Amino acid sequence: MKKILLYSMMMAGLFTASCDLDINEDPDYPSSSDVTPDLVFPSVEVGLATAIGSDIYNCTGYFSQYFEQNPSGSQYDKLTYYRFLESDDIINYPYRFMFAGALPDAAYVIQNSTSASDRFAATVLRAYIFQVAVDLFDKIPYSEATQGQNIQSPKWDNGEDVYKGVLNELDEAEADLGTNPDNLVSQDLIFDRNINEWIGFANALRLRMYLRLHDAGVDAATYETKIKSLVDADNFMTADAAVKGWANEVNKRNPWIEVNMNLNGQNQCMAFPFTSYLQATNDPRIAYGIVPASNPVYGQYAGQIPGGKAQMPNALGANNWKAEHVSAADYGVATTQPVYFFTLAELSFLKAEVYHRFYSDDAKAKAAYEEGVRTDFTARGIGNADTFLAGAAVNWDSNADKMYLIGMQKWVALYYMDHMEAWSEIRRTDIPKMSSAKAEDVFDEYFENDGTVSGYQAGDLISPWTNDMGSGTYVNRIPYPLSAAQYNPNTPDSPAITEKVWWDKN
Repeated sequence: MKKILLYSMMMAGLFTASCDLDINEDPDYPSSSDVTPDLVFPSVEVGLATAIGSDIYNCTGYFSQYFEQNPSGSQYDKLTYYRFLESDDIINYPYRFMFAGALPDAAYVIQNSTSASDRFAATVLRAYIFQVAVDLFDKIPYSEATQGQNIQSPKWDNGEDVYKGVLNELDEAEADLGTNPDNLVSQDLIFDRNINEWIGFANALRLRMYLRLHDAGVDAATYETKIKSLVDADNFMTADAAVKGWANEVNKRNPWIEVNMNLNGQNQCMAFPFTSYLQATNDPRIAYGIVPASNPVYGQYAGQIPGGKAQMPNALGANNWKAEHVSAADYGVATTQPVYFFTLAELSFLKAEVYHRFYSDDAKAKAAYEEGVRTDFTARGIGNADTFLAGAAVNWDSNADKMYLIGMQKWVALYYMDHMEAWSEIRRTDIPKMSSAKAEDVFDEYFENDGTVSGYQAGDLISPWTNDMGSGTYVNRIPYPLSAAQYNPNTPDSPAITEKVWWDKN
């Protein structure tokens, strides 16, 4: 109970004070000896959950083409049309939570805790923060970051250097643990102080980053060896790395729900690529986190064409495309949803990829693939995973393209779980792939004809119908925050959002 109370108080404070943070200064820590590292550690977890679980979760849900803007709303039109700018809160708020909140708090724990286990766990969270920041922005402040008044205008480092730097930090912090480490001293909202779970989470992060380094062509042979060593040792966490404990009360709800409830509306409907794939594979998970259309003119589970909110009413007629015709995201499911940093399902799919690509071990790859699907079914409280896996569309033995199966089922498993990683894995693997079919052509055939679409494979991404970056383009990064540039003259000019981050070589 004490832990939940502390957690709720922190959430309330973070949501009310975040807009006043200076990203280049340390937080104003009280000088009282009562503020000890073990009390600061949970604020790292909560601050990170707030950044990852609200605006980042939301915008990457659109980029992964799970969501589209509901026809009756307009809050997130700019996400669907690729119209967002450096000044937008969807960019500035997460950056502030990470660089003015979670990172300085993690540094405080690392520098002041007498517990090697607490220092290690804080280093794991620090590595995760920088991994996410690189995947969002590419270049970020790292080597001179969180120095407070000593360095008020830190330089921006290349993403590859940041990856390598935090991986080295993990190695050093783990060596400092010794051979028989004690559990954490700090309150811990993720693994309840279990140091072995934190070591497993660190190994999962290593696997995620090693794969991106390898696929970027960075010393591929070395990273292939590292990847194999991790998978062979199989020393990973046994539970999801997630911040839990949300309640269906104001300022205690899941951060994404907290933001959207404050907007007084249902803004997220489902995107056509996602619903089309779930229907094509007869996936019972379509009933999880998705509300059937209340007036199903176009089917019980109807998704909107990406970037089509402004186009579809004109094409169908003003009264023929409404919120009641489309499937909405289910806010009720998400109200107390944990904020996931790494799911066991994602871990299984990464292992399946390793067994397939680097070992050519079909039996182990199949077992890991099926374990990923089963794990996700269990996490959602859905049964009959084996029946689903026997279906021709997703059966391992019936499909030649194993990487496609792994990638598509990973995409499904990350819905309503970890949208940030869904978007990053789409960029790394090109699965789902971008369709060559134009949005308007998919619309014409599906909604105006017989519901079938020639030249379109269910689940393929669709370049937005209304697209400020040009027809056929996709969003591959978000701009550097305006708030960073305002405080730090070393902030570089933002590349176009269509320009790929350093590890995206496909």
